[in-house]
Amino acid sequence: MVDFGKILKELRKSAGLSQQTLAEKLGVTKSLISYYELQERSPSPEMLIKLTKLFHVSADYLLGIDNDITKSLDISDLKNEDVRLLEYTADVLRKKNEKMQTD
Repeated sequence: MVDFGKILKELRKSAGLSQQTLAEKLGVTKSLISYYELQERSPSPEMLIKLTKLFHVSADYLLGIDNDITKSLDISDLKNEDVRLLEYTADVLRKKNEKMQTD
């Protein structure tokens, strides 16, 4: 977790959150967020899950394993028909982008 603190700080700032606000969203203290960012403490697996959901990134990205910040989309509370609609929409957008690159 070499880059975790740096990555967390960048994500927090990009989201326009103070350490205090992030702490409140996660149900922890501001000092814990500071410890994470200074890399004086490591997050628990449960905290990693909360952070991935909050910032819509993979755990690999948060831990500095993967530099791809590809955002994830939490679809856990959607109906199957809604998930299929999102998958269809994503496919249409991919095809549109591929066509634009070849034109």
